[in-house]
Amino acid sequence: MLSYPHLSSASSRSLDLGVGSYGTQTGGNIPGENIYGAADLLRSVSGPTDADKPMIIELAVAAMEELIRMAQSGEPLWISCSDSSGEILSEEEYVRTFPRGIGPKPLGFKSEASRESAVVIMNHVNLVEILMDVDQWSSVFASIVSRAMTLEVLSTGVAGNYNGALQVMTAEFQVPSPLVPTRENYFVRYCKQHGEGIWAVVDVSLDNLRPTSVSRCRRRPSGCLIQELPNGYSKVTWVEHVEVDDRSVHNIYKPLVNSGLAFGAKRWVATLDRQCERLASVMANSIAAGDVGVISSPKGRKSMLKLAERMLMSFCSGVGASTAHTWTTLSGSGADDVRVMTRKSMDDPGRPPGIVLSAATSFWLPVPPKTVFDFLRDENSRSEWDILSNGGLVQEMAHIANGRDPGNSVSLLRVNSANSSQSNMLILQESCSDSTGSFVVYAPVDIIAMNVVLSGGDPDYVALLPSGFAILPDGPENNNNIIKNNNNNDEGGSGGPDVGNGGSLLTVAFQILVDSVPTAKLSLGSVATVNSLIKCTVERIKGAVSCDGA
Repeated sequence: MLSYPHLSSASSRSLDLGVGSYGTQTGGNIPGENIYGAADLLRSVSGPTDADKPMIIELAVAAMEELIRMAQSGEPLWISCSDSSGEILSEEEYVRTFPRGIGPKPLGFKSEASRESAVVIMNHVNLVEILMDVDQWSSVFASIVSRAMTLEVLSTGVAGNYNGALQVMTAEFQVPSPLVPTRENYFVRYCKQHGEGIWAVVDVSLDNLRPTSVSRCRRRPSGCLIQELPNGYSKVTWVEHVEVDDRSVHNIYKPLVNSGLAFGAKRWVATLDRQCERLASVMANSIAAGDVGVISSPKGRKSMLKLAERMLMSFCSGVGASTAHTWTTLSGSGADDVRVMTRKSMDDPGRPPGIVLSAATSFWLPVPPKTVFDFLRDENSRSEWDILSNGGLVQEMAHIANGRDPGNSVSLLRVNSANSSQSNMLILQESCSDSTGSFVVYAPVDIIAMNVVLSGGDPDYVALLPSGFAILPDGPENNNNIIKNNNNNDEGGSGGPDVGNGGSLLTVAFQILVDSVPTAKLSLGSVATVNSLIKCTVERIKGAVSCDGA
C-alpha cells in the first residue's frame, strides 16, 4: 500500500516499549501500566452469580423509576442557573427524593449531574437498538466509549423488541486525550417501554456486588428517555449522574471536566445528534451531482462513509488514557509531554502489517475551538502543518457532506508532492464538529483500493493508520459551571490563569508504521524521529493559529 515512508532509524539500539497488539486489546508489559491505579474492569470481570440476580433486577427497576423522575422533574430537584447557562441538581432534594438507591457517596468522590434534551433525526426503534446493542453503542459513541462489553443478558425483552431487556455490562468512558483518566463502570442496563412511542434506557452501577474492586467512578441511575415524534424524529432527554474521584485529571482539563462538557449529558446528546445526521447521510439516495467532486453514487457514498467511520473509531480508540494502552512519556515535565506506545499489527486486512508507533500530546491554545478546527480541516492550509506532505499542493478530489454543519464531511485529498515517490498519495479525511468538541482525522490510502471503495466495494480491506486531532473547548462558555461540584475545593488548582477563557485543548496523535516486520524491535531512532515530528507539528500549529487568531 502507499503510505508515508518507513522512518529510517538513526540508531540501531532497540527500545522495548512493551509491544501490545491490536487484536487482543490488551496493554503491554511495562511495570506500573495501570498508571491511575484503577482496577481494569474489562479484563477480568465475569458475569453476576445467580444469587445476585434478584438484587440486580430490583436495582434496575428502582433505577428506571428514578431516571423517569430525573428526566421529567423541574424545581426543586433541578435548579435553573441565574445566568441561563443550564441547571444544577440539588443534592439535598435528590437525597430526600431518592433515599434508597446505591448508598451514600464514597469518601473523596465528587457528584456530577447533568441533563440535556434534543430532537434527533432517528426513529425511537433504531435509537433503542443502538443503546441495547453493545457493538452499535460503542460505534455511535466511539469518541466517548473507548471499550465496552456485555457480560450477561438477563432478559432479551418481550415480543421481539427490547421492552424489559436487562443486561450486565462493563464500559470505559474517555475524553480524547492521554491527560484525562478513563472512567470504568460495571453496571446493569435496563430498557422499558412506557406507553405508545415512549421508551427509556437506564444504567446503574453494580459495584456493591463486587466488594473487592477499587472503582474510581460509579453511575447513579443515568440514561435517556426517548419520545417518538412524527416523520422519523425522536425527542431524547439524557441524564448523566455519576460519582467520581477525578483527582488524576490534568490541570489544563479540570475546567472542562468540572463543567460537564467532558463526560456530561450535553456531550452524549451532541454526539448522538451528530451521528444521527451522519447515519441519515449514509442512507440518503437523492444527492445532486452538480458540484465537482461530490460523490453521488449511493453505493460509493456508503462504502466511503463506512471506511471513514472505521478510521474515526480507530483514532478514538487509540488516543485516550485507556487502561488497555501502555503510554510511555518521552520527555519534559509539562502538559505537552509526548506519550508513545507501540502495537503489533498482524493478520488484520484493515491495517498494514508491522510495528506501529503511536504518539500523542495534548496542549492548550489561546484560540477558540472553531478557529483551530477550520484551520486543520482546510486542505489549503494543510501545508502549514503537515510535514509529511513535503509542502506539496493539496487538492480535494472527492467530498461527502454528512451533517448540517459544513465542517462535517468526508474528503479524499491528493497530495501533489515534490517528492515523486509520493506523487500518487491520497489522504482520506473526516472532519466532524459539535458544540462539545471536534475531530479532524486522516489516513494515507492506496489509490487502487480507494477506486474499489468509490465503486461501492468492500471498505474493510483498505489498510488504514489514522492520525489526527481532537479539539475540545478549554471549559464552559462564559466560564459558567453547569455541573454541581459538591466538593468545591479544587484539587490541584486550576489549569492556569488563562485556561477556561474561550481557548482550545488540542490533542495531536500520529500512528506511523516504523517497521513492516511485526516481530522487529523498535529502534530508539524511530522513537526520536516521531517525537521530533510531533513536536515540530505542534510548533507549526501554534504559530499558524496564533497568527490567524491575532
